[in-house]
Amino acid sequence: MELLNDMALFVEVAKAMSFTRAAEVSGIPGSTLSRRISQLEKAIGLRLLHRTTRRVELTEAGQIYYQRCKRLVDEARLIHEHLGDMLEQPEGVIRVSLPVDFAAIFLTPLLAEFAGLYPGIQFEMDLTPRRADLISEGIDVAIRIGEPAMSNLIARKLMQFHGQLFASPVYLAGAKKLTHPDDLNEHQCIGFLKNTGWTLLNDHQRVTINGRGRFTLNNVGMMRKLALMHQGIIFVPAQAIKDDLAAQLLVPVLPEWHGEATAVYALTETRLLPAKTQSFLDFIRDKLRDSNPQI
Repeated sequence: MELLNDMALFVEVAKAMSFTRAAEVSGIPGSTLSRRISQLEKAIGLRLLHRTTRRVELTEAGQIYYQRCKRLVDEARLIHEHLGDMLEQPEGVIRVSLPVDFAAIFLTPLLAEFAGLYPGIQFEMDLTPRRADLISEGIDVAIRIGEPAMSNLIARKLMQFHGQLFASPVYLAGAKKLTHPDDLNEHQCIGFLKNTGWTLLNDHQRVTINGRGRFTLNNVGMMRKLALMHQGIIFVPAQAIKDDLAAQLLVPVLPEWHGEATAVYALTETRLLPAKTQSFLDFIRDKLRDSNPQI
C-alpha cells in the first residue's frame, strides 16, 4: 500500500513538474513529498527526476515509470470510486438459507421494501429446516431460530420473539373453560413435532404442560389454518396471525401468559461482508427490532 501511495505522489509531481504544486494537490508538506520520492527512487534503484533550483524534469526512466504508474494509479482510483458506489448502491446476488416459518411471518413483508431500495440486488432464498453449509454451498447468510451451536461462523442477533396462545372463538365456545395453563391438558393443543411441551410464564409463575392434541406438525401456516377451522389451541408469535387477530377470527387464550423469549440469529462465514450482505443484514435487523419493541 505504501508503494502505491508513493507511486501516486510521483505521478502528481510528474504532472505538475513541481514539488510545490504537487505538495499543494496532495496536501502534504513539500519536504515530506521530496523525501518520499527519494525513497521511491532508492527502492527502484533509478533516478526518476532531475531536480534543479528552478525546475523538475523527468529522466528517461522517469518518463517510462510515469506512463505505467499513471495507468496503475488511475485504475486504482477508479476501483476505489467503484467500491464507493457499491457501498452507496450495492448490487449482486444474496443467497440466504432460512426456515419457512420465519420467512413467511417476518421476512417476506420486508423483502419488497428492501428490493425497492436496492434494485441492483437479486435474491436466492433457500427455505429449509436443514443446516446448510455456508462455505461449500456459497450461502451468504443463514438465519436460524434459537441459540446457535458453537462453530467458526459469526452470529449476529437479529431479534427475539415469544409464543402466545390463540384459538378461534368457535373452538373456545365449545370447550372447557381456561383459567390456568394446567387446564390446557384438557384441550386440543396443536403442537410442534419433537416438542416436549409448552413452557408458559407470567409475572410470578413458570409452568410447563404437555400441550398434546390430535395434531402435531412443524409448520406455523398449517397450525394457523387448523386453528381457523376450530381444531384447537396454537402457541405461536402474535405476528404470525396478526390479520386473524384484527378480524377476531382468532383470539388470545390466557393472555397474561406467554412463552420464553426465542432469539433469532444471522450466521455468516466472516465479519467482513460485501456491501450487499451488510446492507441486507442492517436493514432486516433494524426493521425487525423496530417492529418488536420487546427485543
